[in-house]
Amino acid sequence: MANRIKNQEIKLDSSKKRYYKYIKYPEIPVDISDVYIITRIGERLDLLANKYYQNPDLWWVIMKANPDKLRRDSFFMPIGIQIRIPINIDIIIRDFERLNA
Repeated sequence: MANRIKNQEIKLDSSKKRYYKYIKYPEIPVDISDVYIITRIGERLDLLANKYYQNPDLWWVIMKANPDKLRRDSFFMPIGIQIRIPINIDIIIRDFERLNA
């Protein structure tokens, strides 16, 4: 399973207490190239990201594209719902990098 905080930067506050830097995610507009699927038993965000992007760490793209249908606290998805999977992710990745530079 993908690690949600693997690439998060660790910061220190004034009392030397560690915390993770807040990550900003770009808005993901609907695109004509998007794929729509109906979720099945056992499907997870990281597995779908690996299938469509060859990178399980891009689970957040699918999550952000479906904010009203998916829970933020789990890779697992409800069964039988339609979700959108953005396919043209170059702009999304570029916006993510710009927001978190």
